[in-house]
Amino acid sequence: MSGGGGRDFELHLRHNCWKHDEDLVIRCTGVTGVRIGTSDGPATWDDLGTLILDEILPHARGCVHEMAFGPVTVVVTCDDLIATWVEADCPEGGRG
Repeated sequence: MSGGGGRDFELHLRHNCWKHDEDLVIRCTGVTGVRIGTSDGPATWDDLGTLILDEILPHARGCVHEMAFGPVTVVVTCDDLIATWVEADCPEGGRG
């Protein structure tokens, strides 16, 4: 692994049939930092709501993925990430 190693993890985001017909899986490799919080302080994975915005930025160790879930922000520093759309059951027929 480049960038000094670290752990790997996956983040699974469920679809919204009004916007997407598929779920999104983000695989982060060589994770060297994860921060979850609000402007008022730390938060937990259980505090996450709907993903509103995400951005991938370059970093000396690879990249930083910043994700805003309402008032909660998740920031992951990692060597690399792979995003994959995965088929989901969307009985309403998808976007419309």
